[in-house]
Order: sequence, then C-alpha cells, then structure tokens
Amino acid sequence: MDQAEKKRRVARAVAEFIEPGIRLGVGTGSTVNFLIDEIAPLRDRISHIVASSRATEERLRAAGFEVSDLPPTGDLDLYIDGADEANKHFHLIKGGGGALTREKVLAAAARRFVCIIDDSKWVAVLGRFPLPVEIIPMAQAYVSRQLVRSRGQPILRKDFLTDNGNAILDVHNLVITNPPEMETRLNQIPGVVSVGIFAQRPADVIMIAGNSGVRRMDRNLSART
Repeated sequence: MDQAEKKRRVARAVAEFIEPGIRLGVGTGSTVNFLIDEIAPLRDRISHIVASSRATEERLRAAGFEVSDLPPTGDLDLYIDGADEANKHFHLIKGGGGALTREKVLAAAARRFVCIIDDSKWVAVLGRFPLPVEIIPMAQAYVSRQLVRSRGQPILRKDFLTDNGNAILDVHNLVITNPPEMETRLNQIPGVVSVGIFAQRPADVIMIAGNSGVRRMDRNLSART
C-alpha cells in the first residue's frame, strides 16, 4: 500500500471524532489535506473551525468551510494534525510544513489532540527527521551557535518564511532522548519563537495507518486496532 493510500485511510478513520457542535482546529500538511476532503461532507456538524496555516485555511474555504480565529472564550474541543515523527510516549516532531508555532497554539488550546500519521512516521527515538526551529531572522547566527552546542547541525530553510514572517532552522543529527527537556531548553534560547518538539503538550490519541489497517493508540491506555 502506498503512502498516499495510508494517509487517506487514516484521515477517513479520524472522521469518527467529528461530533455535532464541535469546535475544531485543523493542522497543516499532506495527511491533513486528505482529512479536509473527508470532513467536508460533515461541515454542518462543526460549529467553529480554526486553521493552523494560510494553506489550510485556503483549502478549508475551498471545501465550503467558514474559517474563524480561536474562540474568545473556551477551548477548542479537538485539534487534528499530522506529524513528521511520533513515539510511544506520544511525543512528536512537527513543523516540516513550516506551521509549527500556530500548530502549537492550537494544540495548547484544544482539550483533545489527535495526531494522524502513516507508519513511516513511527519511531523509537525522535530526531531522524530534522527538527524545525522557528526563529526571528536577525537571530539566525546566534541561535545556530547555540544549536551546535546541543550537538545539532542547523541549516537555514532556503527561500522560506513562516506565516508569521520568520525563518526556520532545520536541525540535523539530533538524538532526542528526553524530548520534554530539550523542548524547554531550546525554547529558552533568545530569538527562538518555537521548537518543533511537541512533548510538553503531547498528543492524546495517535492514529497510525499501516498495510493492515489503522491502529488507534490512546495516551495512558493500551493500543487497539
């Protein structure tokens, strides 16, 4: 089964979470694009929908949704997004699409965070995928030096600015054995806007598409198919 079909299947499976009156946050990326196609027929159930990027907002509007900002009061009921890597502790690396800061805001604002991936994204230790770090452009040299001290190899993402007008350093060759600690430490570097480790606010549910179907894993519960 190819990766596109796996992404389509996991997007279809997660539609079960769309309950009447839900306030929903939607992430960014290729798997989320399949999700938008799947939830388009369910848009009458959704009372409020928020996008994590301009690209997702445009795709939602094209599918007939009226996209809003975060509600002024109360949390989102649910945030659905993909990931570049995920582990058994429900820690993630995100930001390959460059929307990590807005994704982090929506994940924090949601009572429940469901991550949808194919099985190529499931890893024992985070770090094989280069870690995206959003930075203020003028801080590039300073932040890069600090990341080197953490034994990473930061490379500026060429010809790219985030929706916030910032740059991204993709940090190669990290072995992230303690994701919560590294997330906290890197976030404290002056000039860093956000780090693509999602460990302080991990996923609540991970849906993993493989050749044999879609497996659901709930944090603090056993895995089930």
